Amino acid sequence: MLRGLEVAFPEVRCELDFTTPLDLAVAVILSAQCTDKRVNEVTPALFARYRTAADYAGADRAELEELIRPTGFYRNKATSITGLGAALVERHGGEVPGKLKDLVLLPGVGRKTANVILGEAFGVPGITVDTHFGRLVRRWGWTELEDPVKVEHAIGELIPRKDWISLSHRVIFHGRRVCHARKPACGVCVLAKDCPSFGAGPTTPAEAAKLVRGPETEHLLSLVAEGEAGR
Repeated sequence: MLRGLEVAFPEVRCELDFTTPLDLAVAVILSAQCTDKRVNEVTPALFARYRTAADYAGADRAELEELIRPTGFYRNKATSITGLGAALVERHGGEVPGKLKDLVLLPGVGRKTANVILGEAFGVPGITVDTHFGRLVRRWGWTELEDPVKVEHAIGELIPRKDWISLSHRVIFHGRRVCHARKPACGVCVLAKDCPSFGAGPTTPAEAAKLVRGPETEHLLSLVAEGEAGR
């Protein structure tokens, strides 16, 4: 299944746009209950207005809320972002720390967010257990665990540490593009022959193909077509 994911998504990256670790931390906070696409529409103006942790700490609340309003839950997110800025100034000289134990103590930063920051900004291997990741590894029978931290450790024991970051991206990509929660595109899934949950969604290629999303759609459908032709 890992090899299948590598073929399906050879090039993977964080789908949030950012330049600095601070940008990334703020973008991940904004991504809660919001699509990465919507966050990326909001952050250019946000990052241009607030360039440092001190800027966020001293932000005008109404102005900040208005900038991030399209991401939803903007009042709670504004509280997290201003709190993050203040904590970074007070504890870390305004810089985002590169250690898990420090990151998880920051406002708005849980273990999932910390792993994203460590992997993308600092190159530290970690497994990001978001809703897609947890849902898919349980659907695939890799684990039955529900608690995200326990899932992280369980999958970490199955997969080499050097592959943790790319694995996280590929599983999340697959969850967003193909293996949807309510109606997975089973009939055009590159993992179909190895998936214990095959049949949870449409199994005929024509029907399943309509469910595939994202820029890799043509590539994913061609892989299935090639597989059928080779049988």
